Amino acid sequence: MFGIDKNKWYICSVNLETEKNVLSTPRLSGCLERACCMTVEEVRNKILAEFPAMSPQLRRAAQYVLDNPNGVAVSSIRKLSEAAGIKPNTLVRLARILGFAGFEEFRQPFRDSVTGAVDSFPDRARWLQALAKFNSHGQLYSQMAAASLANIEQLFSNTSTDQLRAVAKRIVKARNTMIVGLGSCYALAYSFWYVGRMALDNLVLLPNHGSLPVDDVARIGKQDVLIVISFNPYRTEVIQSVQLAKRQGATVVAITDSQAAPIAFQADYVFVSPTRTPQFFPSTQAPSALLETLLAFIIGESDPKVIDRINSFHRRRQDMGAYREEPFLDS
Repeated sequence: MFGIDKNKWYICSVNLETEKNVLSTPRLSGCLERACCMTVEEVRNKILAEFPAMSPQLRRAAQYVLDNPNGVAVSSIRKLSEAAGIKPNTLVRLARILGFAGFEEFRQPFRDSVTGAVDSFPDRARWLQALAKFNSHGQLYSQMAAASLANIEQLFSNTSTDQLRAVAKRIVKARNTMIVGLGSCYALAYSFWYVGRMALDNLVLLPNHGSLPVDDVARIGKQDVLIVISFNPYRTEVIQSVQLAKRQGATVVAITDSQAAPIAFQADYVFVSPTRTPQFFPSTQAPSALLETLLAFIIGESDPKVIDRINSFHRRRQDMGAYREEPFLDS
């Protein structure tokens, strides 16, 4: 006998005792009632809670699941294990550690999450195939387009608006909000700081020239927020900044490419932004979109006077002749 949990959007067993009798492992029977009705978010949280105690192979399986939720929903256990570089039995072990009877039960929440999503895959697929035939570079162009669209789509599908709003409120009320990004992530941090300072005067871009991030993070406190941006391979200086900020009681916001990233475990808020691309470098399109969205939420949570501050910023530049507004008529 089965019932539909309308809040969870997937089928779960009503007669749990029947399923418990089938199981031979005491730990599994004790966890089944909790596991059978988990949402995808609850499964992720359970994985993260168990992650530190897992073996290296189980960690690899867990990280692949965290980073590829849609793949878990639609791929066979053989294909998933090949993609993750593990044995199929490792995925079964992972499912049972998390309290599921088996792998099929484990991935049911992921399947239901995908089923509930609204998509236009056929139209997008036809468009991408047409792009591939355009010229000799069409295949690469279509791959870049597919990766970009998939990254953006996955970002906005998996990001919580409640979490964005909570972070925006923290930033608005903070004494200082420090932003740390190194390497290719520095451009993301700089853009966020550059645009954000038009509205807020509590944003601090790190590191300062000639110094390490921790030199300035050492001044952080309970009234402050630290935003860190780092993708695989993760920069040691960024990890150290998170550790120091947490010791000093600051709120840490991590923007990264995996729930299992080193900067994610100690962060108060984690935003996972996909960075997949056919090129050799991580794509920054989705992280940039996330930061732009966070800025929009910050403006929405700010005092109405922030509009005057933004207007003053632009008026000052216009008065100084920073912008050329008339048509270009010089010969």
